[in-house]
Amino acid sequence: MGGLRLIAGSASQKLAAKISTLIKIPLTPIEDKRFANGEIYIRVKSKVRGDDVYIIQSLAGPVNDNFMELLILIDALKRASVGRINLICPILCYSRQDRKIESREPITAKLVADLLSVAGANRLVTVDLHADQIQGFYNIPVDHFVGYPLFAKYLKKHYPKKDLLIVSPDIGGVKRANKLADLLGLKIAIIDKVRKEHNKSEVMHIVGEVEGKVAVIIDDMIDTGGSICKAADAVKANGAKEVIICGTHALLSGEALKNLKDCCASKIILTDTVEIPEKSRLPNMVILSVAPLLAKIIKRIHLDRSLGELFKWEDKRRTL
Repeated sequence: MGGLRLIAGSASQKLAAKISTLIKIPLTPIEDKRFANGEIYIRVKSKVRGDDVYIIQSLAGPVNDNFMELLILIDALKRASVGRINLICPILCYSRQDRKIESREPITAKLVADLLSVAGANRLVTVDLHADQIQGFYNIPVDHFVGYPLFAKYLKKHYPKKDLLIVSPDIGGVKRANKLADLLGLKIAIIDKVRKEHNKSEVMHIVGEVEGKVAVIIDDMIDTGGSICKAADAVKANGAKEVIICGTHALLSGEALKNLKDCCASKIILTDTVEIPEKSRLPNMVILSVAPLLAKIIKRIHLDRSLGELFKWEDKRRTL
């Protein structure tokens, strides 16, 4: 696999190390430092001319620093005459700003797409976009993968099917909940809520029968944790015997840890698209890695092989 290069951004050092081990290719070293005024300096320390480069960088907090670092790294590689610049961004920043709701608002997700494209990126790989239509903002190929098969595999291994029920925390998450339910052959329930302002929501009522079930609430991200914890409390109040929270992106901002610690959920299942420091891990957290999936994607892209097989999940041919 000559010509393949892996570069880790500062936000995804551990994830990149796992991918490097799986692919058996060392990470290409870079010099990454900050000037006194906060400006970012990056230099690639090895020859990369003509190579197929994969930058692994999650665009989580500090969002603006990590995004600017990525742009500068792309520019450094472009000026070093690399062959292709592939972005492995398990989470994209500003994905919740994908449309105008009120007058004079930006569509920041489109701005991010423009900046990455103009900087010189040739391809983007990401996991669980907040809104599928964001793929259309890019003028480069976008491969969008999902996290729910990892949750399905874990749930099938640890819980009897007859006890489980999948719950969408809002109307917007119904498609995701349905896909997880289809993998496991389960029914779903939906929480109808009203969001009065950013990061605050009010649960209204539950559509579906949760009494006596192990309710699995699935969402693409857990930010402050307020919304999903309210959803868990509502499900529990309606008779669920146990509540499990599944979230692909563990942003864990603000009082998220406090909210999750006080939450009635018996288990919180997350992925490592965002690095979760040890001090932020609760005893009931389970961290599933996306590294094996991303390693397969990188190999297939480098060898110009189809990614279609990785998008499929055929229960009859393979076990979860």
